[in-house]
Amino acid sequence: MTDELIGKRVDVLDKGWVELLDLMPHPATGISGDLAIVSAARVSFLGESKGDDKDKKLLFYLLRNEHTSPFEMVEFKLRVRAPLVTYWQWIRHRTFHYQSANAQSGRYTEFEESDFYVPTAWRQQHTSNKQASGDDLDPAISDEMSQKLLAHYEAGYRLYEEALAQGVAREMARLFLPGFSVYYTWVIKVDALNLMNFLRLRMASDAQYEIRVYAQAIYEHFFKPALPWTAEAFEQYVLKREG
Repeated sequence: MTDELIGKRVDVLDKGWVELLDLMPHPATGISGDLAIVSAARVSFLGESKGDDKDKKLLFYLLRNEHTSPFEMVEFKLRVRAPLVTYWQWIRHRTFHYQSANAQSGRYTEFEESDFYVPTAWRQQHTSNKQASGDDLDPAISDEMSQKLLAHYEAGYRLYEEALAQGVAREMARLFLPGFSVYYTWVIKVDALNLMNFLRLRMASDAQYEIRVYAQAIYEHFFKPALPWTAEAFEQYVLKREG
């Protein structure tokens, strides 16, 4: 039931998560997202539902033939907690309406000592793709890297706390924090069409792991349950084509 999705939170990475804050159409309306898409398509000739079989057939036709504007009639509102290395990839995603986002600010809130991402495994640089990583490093090397990273975090956070204690403004004290790894929380809204574009790119095998796991969580825990017909068509006509 889609009414159980509102407020659901899914853990991602070591300290991150994704939460569905709201959905349009809201489950309280009794109108499914898939039906909202179909109804938007049929408004051209003032029609609505014609039963599940015909409705699903129309939805598949729309996505297969790239008649995509009806998919903009469904919206997801999410709250996300992710490291900055993920945030910057996400927020600049042109198909993910970055103008509809509000993020935590280190000018207003202090960071906690545990607000840093620690990878469970460290990856090698890809041998042919300059912007990608390859296989995991040896566990002993990964453990050594994680210990060094934790020491780096502790030193930076200690300097951050010292600066705050001496009256330094939060907006300047945060310069001591390791930038790419600090966790941020933000709220973002996106329609189903642009979310599919995001998922198509960020669930791909060549997407960076730290954003791929967020895309997969959104797809499996929120998108598919809210839009089962659309998800089926998406897998059949978009993901298979990409693959």
